[in-house]
Amino acid sequence: MKVWVLSLMLLSPFAKVDLNVDTSRLSAGDKAALSKLLEAARAVDDIFLTQYWSGNHKLLSELRKDTSPAGKERLEKFMLFKGPWDPLEEHKAFLPGVPAKKLPGANFYPENMTKAEFEAWPEHKQAEDFFSVVRRDPSGKLRAVPYNEEYKEQLTRMSNLLKEAAKLTDNESLRKFLNLRAAAFLSNDYYESDVAWMDLDAPLDVTIGPYETYNDEIFGYKASFEAYVTLRDDAETKKVGFFSDHLQEIEDNLPLAPQYRNRKIGASAPIRVVNEVLSTGDAAHGVRTAAFNLPNDERVIRAKGSKRVMLKNVQEAKFKAILEPIASRVLPKAAQKDLSFDSFFTHILAHELTHGIGPHTVKVNGAESSPRMQLKELYSAVEEAKADICGLFMLQYMIDKKMLPGAGPDTAQKMYTTFLASSFRTLRFGITEAHGRGMAVQFNYLLDKGAFVHNSDGTYRVDMAKMPGAVRDLARDLLTMEAVGDYKAAKEMLDKLAVIRPDMKASLEKLKDLPTDINPNHVSAR
Repeated sequence: MKVWVLSLMLLSPFAKVDLNVDTSRLSAGDKAALSKLLEAARAVDDIFLTQYWSGNHKLLSELRKDTSPAGKERLEKFMLFKGPWDPLEEHKAFLPGVPAKKLPGANFYPENMTKAEFEAWPEHKQAEDFFSVVRRDPSGKLRAVPYNEEYKEQLTRMSNLLKEAAKLTDNESLRKFLNLRAAAFLSNDYYESDVAWMDLDAPLDVTIGPYETYNDEIFGYKASFEAYVTLRDDAETKKVGFFSDHLQEIEDNLPLAPQYRNRKIGASAPIRVVNEVLSTGDAAHGVRTAAFNLPNDERVIRAKGSKRVMLKNVQEAKFKAILEPIASRVLPKAAQKDLSFDSFFTHILAHELTHGIGPHTVKVNGAESSPRMQLKELYSAVEEAKADICGLFMLQYMIDKKMLPGAGPDTAQKMYTTFLASSFRTLRFGITEAHGRGMAVQFNYLLDKGAFVHNSDGTYRVDMAKMPGAVRDLARDLLTMEAVGDYKAAKEMLDKLAVIRPDMKASLEKLKDLPTDINPNHVSAR
Protein backbone atom coordinates (compact mmCIF):
# COMPACT_ATOMS: atom_id res chain seq x y z
CA MET A 1 0.00 0.00 0.00
CA LYS A 2 1.32 3.41 -0.98
CA VAL A 3 1.15 6.44 1.29
CA TRP A 4 0.40 9.66 -0.54
CA VAL A 5 1.41 12.99 0.92
CA LEU A 6 -0.35 16.03 -0.54
CA SER A 7 0.80 19.55 0.19
CA LEU A 8 -1.82 22.26 0.55
CA MET A 9 -2.50 24.40 -2.51
CA LEU A 10 -0.65 21.88 -4.68
CA LEU A 11 -1.39 23.73 -7.91
CA SER A 12 -1.31 27.28 -6.54
CA PRO A 13 1.78 28.32 -8.61
CA PHE A 14 -0.37 28.00 -11.75
CA ALA A 15 -3.17 30.47 -12.37
CA LYS A 16 -6.18 28.82 -13.98
CA VAL A 17 -7.33 30.74 -17.04
CA ASP A 18 -9.90 30.04 -19.73
CA LEU A 19 -8.68 30.15 -23.33
CA ASN A 20 -11.56 30.84 -25.71
CA VAL A 21 -11.20 30.96 -29.48
CA ASP A 22 -13.93 31.98 -31.92
CA THR A 23 -14.23 29.17 -34.48
CA SER A 24 -17.39 30.53 -36.12
CA ARG A 25 -15.52 31.93 -39.14
CA LEU A 26 -14.07 28.57 -40.13
CA SER A 27 -15.54 26.91 -43.21
CA ALA A 28 -17.68 23.81 -42.70
CA GLY A 29 -14.81 21.67 -44.01
CA ASP A 30 -12.29 23.19 -41.62
CA LYS A 31 -14.67 22.77 -38.67
CA ALA A 32 -14.94 19.08 -39.48
CA ALA A 33 -11.15 18.85 -39.92
CA LEU A 34 -10.66 20.62 -36.58
CA SER A 35 -12.42 17.78 -34.76
CA LYS A 36 -10.03 15.21 -36.28
CA LEU A 37 -7.00 17.36 -35.50
CA LEU A 38 -8.03 17.72 -31.86
CA GLU A 39 -8.30 13.94 -31.65
CA ALA A 40 -4.84 13.53 -33.19
CA ALA A 41 -3.39 16.15 -30.85
CA ARG A 42 -4.74 14.33 -27.80
CA ALA A 43 -3.00 11.16 -29.02
CA VAL A 44 0.30 13.09 -28.88
CA ASP A 45 0.01 13.11 -25.08
CA ASP A 46 0.21 9.32 -25.10
CA ILE A 47 3.55 9.34 -26.95
CA PHE A 48 5.00 12.17 -24.89
CA LEU A 49 4.18 10.45 -21.60
CA THR A 50 6.14 7.44 -22.87
CA GLN A 51 9.05 9.64 -24.01
CA TYR A 52 9.27 11.50 -20.71
CA TRP A 53 9.46 8.44 -18.44
CA SER A 54 9.00 4.70 -18.98
CA GLY A 55 6.86 4.44 -15.82
CA ASN A 56 4.44 7.24 -16.66
CA HIS A 57 1.56 5.16 -18.04
CA LYS A 58 1.54 2.73 -15.12
CA LEU A 59 1.61 5.63 -12.64
CA LEU A 60 -1.16 7.43 -14.51
CA SER A 61 -3.34 4.33 -14.31
CA GLU A 62 -2.82 4.22 -10.53
CA LEU A 63 -3.58 7.93 -10.10
CA ARG A 64 -6.87 7.62 -11.97
CA LYS A 65 -8.14 5.05 -9.47
CA ASP A 66 -8.18 7.61 -6.65
CA THR A 67 -11.31 9.73 -7.15
CA SER A 68 -11.03 11.62 -3.84
CA PRO A 69 -10.53 15.42 -4.02
CA ALA A 70 -6.86 14.96 -3.07
CA GLY A 71 -6.49 12.21 -5.66
CA LYS A 72 -7.98 14.39 -8.38
CA GLU A 73 -5.57 17.17 -7.48
CA ARG A 74 -2.60 14.79 -7.68
CA LEU A 75 -3.80 13.62 -11.09
CA GLU A 76 -4.17 17.22 -12.27
CA LYS A 77 -0.64 18.06 -11.21
CA PHE A 78 0.70 14.91 -12.88
CA MET A 79 -1.01 15.87 -16.16
CA LEU A 80 0.19 19.46 -15.85
CA PHE A 81 3.82 18.31 -15.61
CA LYS A 82 3.37 15.13 -17.71
CA GLY A 83 5.13 13.17 -15.01
CA PRO A 84 5.85 12.97 -11.26
CA TRP A 85 8.52 15.72 -11.16
CA ASP A 86 8.01 19.42 -10.57
CA PRO A 87 10.11 21.60 -12.94
CA LEU A 88 9.65 24.54 -10.57
CA GLU A 89 11.40 22.54 -7.83
CA GLU A 90 14.46 21.43 -9.81
CA HIS A 91 12.54 18.46 -11.24
CA LYS A 92 12.19 16.84 -7.81
CA ALA A 93 9.53 14.17 -7.34
CA PHE A 94 6.21 15.21 -5.76
CA LEU A 95 4.93 11.61 -5.67
CA PRO A 96 6.42 8.56 -3.89
CA GLY A 97 7.75 5.42 -5.50
CA VAL A 98 9.46 7.16 -8.44
CA PRO A 99 13.04 8.32 -9.14
CA ALA A 100 13.89 11.27 -6.90
CA LYS A 101 14.49 13.53 -9.92
CA LYS A 102 13.69 13.49 -13.63
CA LEU A 103 16.09 11.26 -15.53
CA PRO A 104 18.51 13.37 -17.65
CA GLY A 105 17.91 11.23 -20.72
CA ALA A 106 14.15 10.96 -20.12
CA ASN A 107 13.09 7.72 -21.86
CA PHE A 108 15.23 8.29 -24.96
CA TYR A 109 18.10 6.17 -23.64
CA PRO A 110 18.49 3.18 -21.30
CA GLU A 111 18.34 4.44 -17.72
CA ASN A 112 21.74 2.91 -16.92
CA MET A 113 23.49 4.23 -20.04
CA THR A 114 26.36 6.62 -19.45
CA LYS A 115 27.56 9.37 -21.74
CA ALA A 116 30.90 7.59 -22.12
CA GLU A 117 29.20 4.34 -23.10
CA PHE A 118 27.20 6.09 -25.82
CA GLU A 119 30.24 7.87 -27.24
CA ALA A 120 32.28 4.63 -27.24
CA TRP A 121 29.50 2.81 -29.12
CA PRO A 122 30.73 2.29 -32.73
CA GLU A 123 27.32 3.23 -34.15
CA HIS A 124 26.73 6.32 -32.03
CA LYS A 125 27.01 8.75 -34.97
CA GLN A 126 23.99 7.13 -36.61
CA ALA A 127 22.05 7.56 -33.35
CA GLU A 128 22.66 11.31 -32.99
CA ASP A 129 19.52 12.15 -34.98
CA PHE A 130 16.26 13.70 -33.76
CA PHE A 131 13.96 10.76 -34.49
CA SER A 132 15.24 7.61 -32.80
CA VAL A 133 15.57 6.21 -29.30
CA VAL A 134 18.44 4.12 -27.97
CA ARG A 135 17.62 0.72 -26.46
CA ARG A 136 19.53 -2.42 -25.46
CA ASP A 137 19.31 -5.65 -27.42
CA PRO A 138 18.94 -8.98 -25.55
CA SER A 139 22.72 -9.15 -25.09
CA GLY A 140 22.81 -5.70 -23.51
CA LYS A 141 24.36 -3.88 -26.46
CA LEU A 142 23.05 -0.48 -27.52
CA ARG A 143 20.89 -0.21 -30.63
CA ALA A 144 18.97 2.63 -32.28
CA VAL A 145 15.22 2.26 -32.83
CA PRO A 146 13.47 4.79 -35.11
CA TYR A 147 10.38 6.54 -33.79
CA ASN A 148 8.12 4.93 -36.40
CA GLU A 149 8.98 1.55 -34.84
CA GLU A 150 9.08 2.60 -31.19
CA TYR A 151 5.69 4.38 -31.31
CA LYS A 152 4.16 2.45 -34.23
CA GLU A 153 0.67 2.01 -32.77
CA GLN A 154 0.15 5.65 -31.79
CA LEU A 155 1.73 7.05 -34.97
CA THR A 156 -0.42 4.84 -37.18
CA ARG A 157 -3.54 6.17 -35.45
CA MET A 158 -2.34 9.76 -35.72
CA SER A 159 -1.46 9.25 -39.38
CA ASN A 160 -4.98 8.02 -40.12
CA LEU A 161 -6.56 10.97 -38.30
CA LEU A 162 -4.44 13.47 -40.25
CA LYS A 163 -5.42 11.83 -43.53
CA GLU A 164 -9.09 12.04 -42.54
CA ALA A 165 -8.66 15.74 -41.66
CA ALA A 166 -6.94 16.31 -45.02
CA LYS A 167 -9.99 14.98 -46.84
CA LEU A 168 -12.28 17.34 -44.92
CA THR A 169 -10.45 20.68 -45.21
CA ASP A 170 -10.97 22.88 -48.24
CA ASN A 171 -7.55 24.55 -47.86
CA GLU A 172 -5.00 23.11 -50.27
CA SER A 173 -1.88 24.03 -48.26
CA LEU A 174 -3.32 22.45 -45.11
CA ARG A 175 -4.33 19.34 -47.05
CA LYS A 176 -0.81 19.00 -48.45
CA PHE A 177 0.85 19.38 -45.05
CA LEU A 178 -1.48 16.92 -43.32
CA ASN A 179 -0.97 14.24 -45.97
CA LEU A 180 2.81 14.67 -45.90
CA ARG A 181 2.95 14.68 -42.09
CA ALA A 182 0.73 11.57 -42.02
CA ALA A 183 3.26 9.86 -44.29
CA ALA A 184 6.18 11.12 -42.18
CA PHE A 185 4.76 9.48 -39.05
CA LEU A 186 5.09 6.13 -40.82
CA SER A 187 8.36 6.71 -42.72
CA ASN A 188 10.28 8.64 -40.01
CA ASP A 189 11.39 11.14 -42.68
CA TYR A 190 10.04 14.58 -41.72
CA TYR A 191 11.83 16.77 -44.26
CA GLU A 192 9.11 17.14 -46.92
CA SER A 193 6.38 17.69 -44.35
CA ASP A 194 8.52 20.31 -42.57
CA VAL A 195 8.88 22.15 -45.88
CA ALA A 196 5.09 21.91 -46.40
CA TRP A 197 4.55 23.24 -42.87
CA MET A 198 6.71 26.25 -43.74
CA ASP A 199 4.38 26.92 -46.70
CA LEU A 200 1.18 26.34 -44.70
CA ASP A 201 -1.21 29.25 -45.28
CA ALA A 202 -4.55 28.39 -43.72
CA PRO A 203 -7.07 29.79 -41.21
CA LEU A 204 -6.76 26.49 -39.32
CA ASP A 205 -3.08 26.24 -38.38
CA VAL A 206 -1.61 23.08 -36.90
CA THR A 207 1.84 22.04 -35.65
CA ILE A 208 2.17 18.37 -34.78
CA GLY A 209 5.17 16.07 -34.51
CA PRO A 210 8.57 15.62 -32.83
CA TYR A 211 10.36 18.96 -32.48
CA GLU A 212 12.13 20.30 -29.38
CA THR A 213 15.06 18.52 -27.73
CA TYR A 214 14.99 20.13 -24.26
CA ASN A 215 14.04 16.90 -22.46
CA ASP A 216 17.21 15.14 -23.65
CA GLU A 217 19.54 16.60 -21.04
CA ILE A 218 22.35 14.18 -21.87
CA PHE A 219 23.03 15.29 -25.44
CA GLY A 220 20.12 17.46 -26.59
CA TYR A 221 19.62 15.20 -29.62
CA LYS A 222 16.18 13.62 -29.23
CA ALA A 223 12.95 15.38 -30.21
CA SER A 224 9.79 15.25 -28.10
CA PHE A 225 6.33 15.03 -29.60
CA GLU A 226 4.03 18.04 -29.29
CA ALA A 227 0.96 19.54 -30.92
CA TYR A 228 -0.57 22.99 -31.26
CA VAL A 229 -4.00 23.29 -32.85
CA THR A 230 -4.62 26.98 -33.50
CA LEU A 231 -6.61 29.52 -35.50
CA ARG A 232 -4.76 32.25 -37.35
CA ASP A 233 -5.32 35.88 -36.35
CA ASP A 234 -5.18 37.53 -39.77
CA ALA A 235 -5.20 41.14 -38.54
CA GLU A 236 -2.28 40.63 -36.14
CA THR A 237 -0.37 38.45 -38.61
CA LYS A 238 -0.50 41.24 -41.18
CA LYS A 239 0.86 43.73 -38.64
CA VAL A 240 3.92 41.70 -37.67
CA GLY A 241 4.76 40.59 -41.21
CA PHE A 242 6.88 43.74 -41.45
CA PHE A 243 9.65 42.17 -39.39
CA SER A 244 10.36 39.26 -41.71
CA ASP A 245 11.15 41.71 -44.51
CA HIS A 246 14.15 43.05 -42.57
CA LEU A 247 15.80 39.89 -41.26
CA GLN A 248 18.65 39.99 -43.78
CA GLU A 249 19.47 43.56 -42.78
CA ILE A 250 19.61 42.52 -39.12
CA GLU A 251 21.81 39.54 -40.05
CA ASP A 252 24.17 41.84 -41.98
CA ASN A 253 24.56 44.09 -38.92
CA LEU A 254 24.87 41.50 -36.16
CA PRO A 255 27.73 42.12 -33.69
CA LEU A 256 29.57 39.14 -35.15
CA ALA A 257 32.67 38.77 -37.32
CA PRO A 258 31.51 39.08 -40.96
CA GLN A 259 32.78 35.64 -41.96
CA TYR A 260 30.25 34.03 -39.61
CA ARG A 261 27.20 35.94 -40.87
CA ASN A 262 24.77 34.37 -43.31
CA ARG A 263 25.04 36.12 -46.65
CA LYS A 264 21.60 34.84 -47.52
CA ILE A 265 19.29 33.63 -44.79
CA GLY A 266 16.42 31.29 -45.63
CA ALA A 267 14.25 32.40 -48.53
CA SER A 268 11.13 32.66 -46.43
CA ALA A 269 10.62 33.51 -42.79
CA PRO A 270 6.85 33.53 -42.25
CA ILE A 271 5.34 34.86 -39.06
CA ARG A 272 1.94 33.72 -37.87
CA VAL A 273 -0.06 35.18 -35.01
CA VAL A 274 -2.52 32.56 -33.82
CA ASN A 275 -4.87 31.79 -30.96
CA GLU A 276 -4.51 28.41 -29.29
CA VAL A 277 -7.43 25.99 -29.34
CA LEU A 278 -5.46 23.10 -27.81
CA SER A 279 -1.85 22.21 -27.02
CA THR A 280 -0.62 18.76 -26.00
CA GLY A 281 2.51 16.72 -25.38
CA ASP A 282 5.68 18.73 -24.86
CA ALA A 283 3.70 21.86 -25.80
CA ALA A 284 1.54 21.41 -22.69
CA HIS A 285 4.27 20.36 -20.31
CA GLY A 286 4.68 22.56 -17.24
CA VAL A 287 5.32 26.19 -18.15
CA ARG A 288 3.31 27.05 -21.26
CA THR A 289 4.88 28.20 -24.50
CA ALA A 290 4.04 31.76 -25.59
CA ALA A 291 5.64 31.42 -29.03
CA PHE A 292 7.78 29.00 -30.96
CA ASN A 293 10.22 28.95 -33.83
CA LEU A 294 10.39 25.80 -35.96
CA PRO A 295 11.49 23.53 -37.53
CA ASN A 296 14.84 22.63 -36.00
CA ASP A 297 16.12 20.71 -39.04
CA GLU A 298 19.11 22.72 -40.27
CA ARG A 299 18.44 21.54 -43.85
CA VAL A 300 15.01 23.18 -43.80
CA ILE A 301 16.36 26.32 -42.14
CA ARG A 302 19.04 26.72 -44.81
CA ALA A 303 16.53 26.18 -47.63
CA LYS A 304 13.43 27.91 -46.27
CA GLY A 305 14.30 29.74 -43.07
CA SER A 306 12.09 29.03 -40.08
CA LYS A 307 8.56 29.94 -39.13
CA ARG A 308 7.65 31.94 -36.05
CA VAL A 309 4.30 31.28 -34.44
CA MET A 310 2.98 33.69 -31.80
CA LEU A 311 0.29 32.36 -29.45
CA LYS A 312 -1.47 35.64 -28.75
CA ASN A 313 -4.20 34.47 -26.37
CA VAL A 314 -1.57 32.60 -24.31
CA GLN A 315 0.64 35.70 -24.16
CA GLU A 316 -2.25 37.91 -23.08
CA ALA A 317 -3.15 35.47 -20.32
CA LYS A 318 0.45 35.38 -19.08
CA PHE A 319 0.80 39.16 -19.14
CA LYS A 320 -2.36 39.77 -17.13
CA ALA A 321 -2.14 36.88 -14.67
CA ILE A 322 1.62 36.77 -14.12
CA LEU A 323 3.66 39.72 -15.34
CA GLU A 324 1.53 42.60 -14.03
CA PRO A 325 1.61 41.33 -10.41
CA ILE A 326 5.38 40.67 -10.65
CA ALA A 327 6.10 44.14 -12.01
CA SER A 328 4.20 45.75 -9.16
CA ARG A 329 6.80 44.30 -6.77
CA VAL A 330 10.12 44.28 -8.65
CA LEU A 331 9.93 47.67 -10.39
CA PRO A 332 10.08 51.06 -8.67
CA LYS A 333 6.70 52.75 -8.67
CA ALA A 334 7.89 55.35 -11.18
CA ALA A 335 8.92 52.62 -13.64
CA GLN A 336 5.71 50.62 -13.49
CA LYS A 337 4.07 52.91 -16.02
CA ASP A 338 6.56 51.59 -18.60
CA LEU A 339 5.25 48.02 -18.40
CA SER A 340 3.67 47.35 -21.79
CA PHE A 341 1.91 44.38 -23.39
CA ASP A 342 2.99 45.67 -26.81
CA SER A 343 6.63 45.55 -25.67
CA PHE A 344 6.12 42.08 -24.19
CA PHE A 345 4.49 40.79 -27.38
CA THR A 346 7.05 42.45 -29.68
CA HIS A 347 10.05 41.08 -27.80
CA ILE A 348 8.66 37.54 -27.87
CA LEU A 349 8.25 38.04 -31.62
CA ALA A 350 11.84 39.30 -31.88
CA HIS A 351 13.06 36.34 -29.80
CA GLU A 352 11.46 33.88 -32.20
CA LEU A 353 12.76 35.76 -35.25
CA THR A 354 16.33 35.80 -34.02
CA HIS A 355 16.36 32.05 -33.47
CA GLY A 356 16.51 31.93 -37.25
CA ILE A 357 19.46 34.27 -37.74
CA GLY A 358 23.09 33.96 -36.76
CA PRO A 359 25.32 30.88 -37.17
CA HIS A 360 23.73 27.59 -38.22
CA THR A 361 26.85 25.78 -39.44
CA VAL A 362 30.26 25.19 -37.86
CA LYS A 363 33.43 23.93 -39.54
CA VAL A 364 35.23 21.31 -37.44
CA ASN A 365 38.45 19.92 -38.92
CA GLY A 366 37.19 20.81 -42.37
CA ALA A 367 33.86 18.99 -41.89
CA GLU A 368 30.50 20.74 -41.59
CA SER A 369 28.71 20.53 -38.25
CA SER A 370 26.24 22.74 -36.35
CA PRO A 371 26.23 24.77 -33.12
CA ARG A 372 23.73 22.27 -31.67
CA MET A 373 26.07 19.34 -32.25
CA GLN A 374 29.17 21.15 -30.97
CA LEU A 375 27.65 22.69 -27.85
CA LYS A 376 25.72 19.49 -27.03
CA GLU A 377 23.73 19.73 -23.78
CA LEU A 378 24.68 23.42 -23.38
CA TYR A 379 23.24 24.44 -26.74
CA SER A 380 19.62 24.97 -25.72
CA ALA A 381 20.48 27.40 -22.89
CA VAL A 382 22.96 29.31 -25.07
CA GLU A 383 20.48 29.48 -27.95
CA GLU A 384 17.62 30.72 -25.74
CA ALA A 385 19.87 33.46 -24.31
CA LYS A 386 21.06 34.34 -27.82
CA ALA A 387 17.49 34.67 -29.11
CA ASP A 388 16.45 36.88 -26.17
CA ILE A 389 19.42 39.23 -26.37
CA CYS A 390 19.54 39.36 -30.17
CA GLY A 391 15.83 40.16 -30.09
CA LEU A 392 16.64 43.24 -28.00
CA PHE A 393 19.52 44.06 -30.34
CA MET A 394 17.23 43.85 -33.37
CA LEU A 395 14.57 46.10 -31.84
CA GLN A 396 17.16 48.66 -30.70
CA TYR A 397 18.63 48.66 -34.22
CA MET A 398 15.19 49.34 -35.67
CA ILE A 399 14.53 52.09 -33.14
CA ASP A 400 17.88 53.75 -33.94
CA LYS A 401 17.18 53.56 -37.69
CA LYS A 402 13.61 54.85 -37.16
CA MET A 403 12.28 51.66 -38.77
CA LEU A 404 10.12 50.27 -35.97
CA PRO A 405 6.41 50.90 -36.69
CA GLY A 406 4.73 53.05 -34.06
CA ALA A 407 7.95 53.71 -32.11
CA GLY A 408 8.04 56.83 -29.97
CA PRO A 409 10.56 58.52 -27.67
CA ASP A 410 9.77 56.12 -24.81
CA THR A 411 9.71 52.87 -26.83
CA ALA A 412 13.20 51.73 -25.81
CA GLN A 413 12.53 52.54 -22.14
CA LYS A 414 9.32 50.48 -22.22
CA MET A 415 11.05 47.64 -24.05
CA TYR A 416 13.91 47.27 -21.58
CA THR A 417 11.73 47.83 -18.50
CA THR A 418 9.25 45.20 -19.64
CA PHE A 419 12.14 42.82 -20.39
CA LEU A 420 13.55 43.42 -16.90
CA ALA A 421 10.21 42.58 -15.27
CA SER A 422 9.73 39.61 -17.57
CA SER A 423 13.13 38.21 -16.62
CA PHE A 424 11.74 37.56 -13.13
CA ARG A 425 8.82 35.71 -14.68
CA THR A 426 11.28 33.39 -16.44
CA LEU A 427 13.70 33.01 -13.52
CA ARG A 428 10.87 31.85 -11.29
CA PHE A 429 10.74 28.69 -13.42
CA GLY A 430 14.17 27.80 -12.02
CA ILE A 431 17.44 27.15 -13.80
CA THR A 432 17.03 23.44 -14.47
CA GLU A 433 15.84 24.02 -18.05
CA ALA A 434 17.10 26.00 -21.02
CA HIS A 435 14.95 29.13 -20.77
CA GLY A 436 15.67 29.66 -17.07
CA ARG A 437 19.41 29.04 -17.47
CA GLY A 438 19.55 31.34 -20.48
CA MET A 439 17.75 34.10 -18.60
CA ALA A 440 20.05 33.79 -15.58
CA VAL A 441 23.03 34.29 -17.92
CA GLN A 442 21.48 37.46 -19.34
CA PHE A 443 20.30 38.92 -16.04
CA ASN A 444 23.65 38.44 -14.29
CA TYR A 445 25.63 39.70 -17.30
CA LEU A 446 23.51 42.86 -17.58
CA LEU A 447 23.68 43.38 -13.81
CA ASP A 448 27.49 43.03 -13.85
CA LYS A 449 27.65 45.57 -16.70
CA GLY A 450 25.50 48.07 -14.76
CA ALA A 451 22.68 47.92 -17.32
CA PHE A 452 20.36 46.48 -14.65
CA VAL A 453 20.60 48.24 -11.27
CA HIS A 454 19.55 46.76 -7.92
CA ASN A 455 18.05 49.55 -5.81
CA SER A 456 18.43 49.81 -2.05
CA ASP A 457 14.72 49.06 -1.54
CA GLY A 458 15.06 45.72 -3.34
CA THR A 459 13.55 46.86 -6.65
CA TYR A 460 15.39 46.94 -9.98
CA ARG A 461 15.68 49.52 -12.73
CA VAL A 462 17.26 49.91 -16.17
CA ASP A 463 20.24 52.21 -16.78
CA MET A 464 19.38 53.41 -20.28
CA ALA A 465 22.88 54.78 -20.90
CA LYS A 466 24.46 51.34 -20.44
CA MET A 467 21.78 49.01 -21.72
CA PRO A 468 22.29 49.10 -25.53
CA GLY A 469 26.06 48.58 -25.25
CA ALA A 470 25.69 45.71 -22.79
CA VAL A 471 23.11 44.05 -25.06
CA ARG A 472 25.47 44.34 -28.02
CA ASP A 473 28.41 42.87 -26.06
CA LEU A 474 26.44 39.88 -24.82
CA ALA A 475 24.98 39.24 -28.28
CA ARG A 476 28.53 39.21 -29.70
CA ASP A 477 29.74 36.73 -27.07
CA LEU A 478 26.85 34.31 -27.56
CA LEU A 479 26.87 34.50 -31.36
CA THR A 480 30.62 33.89 -31.48
CA MET A 481 30.31 30.83 -29.22
CA GLU A 482 27.81 29.34 -31.64
CA ALA A 483 29.79 30.36 -34.72
CA VAL A 484 32.92 28.48 -33.65
CA GLY A 485 31.18 25.76 -31.61
CA ASP A 486 33.12 26.77 -28.49
CA TYR A 487 31.94 24.24 -25.88
CA LYS A 488 34.59 25.36 -23.36
CA ALA A 489 33.58 29.04 -23.50
CA ALA A 490 29.89 28.12 -23.28
CA LYS A 491 30.52 25.97 -20.20
CA GLU A 492 32.57 28.69 -18.52
CA MET A 493 29.84 31.26 -19.13
CA LEU A 494 27.06 29.00 -17.89
CA ASP A 495 29.04 27.89 -14.83
CA LYS A 496 29.62 31.53 -13.90
CA LEU A 497 26.33 33.19 -14.85
CA ALA A 498 23.59 30.53 -15.01
CA VAL A 499 23.10 30.77 -11.26
CA ILE A 500 20.67 32.37 -8.83
CA ARG A 501 22.72 34.81 -6.77
CA PRO A 502 21.75 35.78 -3.20
CA ASP A 503 20.11 39.12 -4.14
CA MET A 504 18.05 37.43 -6.86
CA LYS A 505 17.10 34.62 -4.51
CA ALA A 506 15.83 37.18 -1.99
CA SER A 507 13.86 38.95 -4.71
CA LEU A 508 12.30 35.71 -5.90
CA GLU A 509 11.33 34.85 -2.32
CA LYS A 510 9.19 37.98 -2.28
CA LEU A 511 7.24 36.68 -5.25
CA LYS A 512 6.52 33.21 -3.89
CA ASP A 513 2.84 33.88 -3.26
CA LEU A 514 2.24 34.94 -6.88
CA PRO A 515 1.32 32.49 -9.67
CA THR A 516 4.33 31.28 -11.63
CA ASP A 517 2.52 30.45 -14.84
CA ILE A 518 -0.90 29.69 -16.28
CA ASN A 519 -2.85 26.43 -16.32
CA PRO A 520 -5.12 26.87 -19.35
CA ASN A 521 -8.59 25.46 -19.65
CA HIS A 522 -9.03 25.01 -23.40
CA VAL A 523 -12.72 25.82 -23.47
CA SER A 524 -13.08 25.84 -27.26
CA ALA A 525 -11.52 22.37 -27.61
CA ARG A 526 -14.25 20.89 -25.44
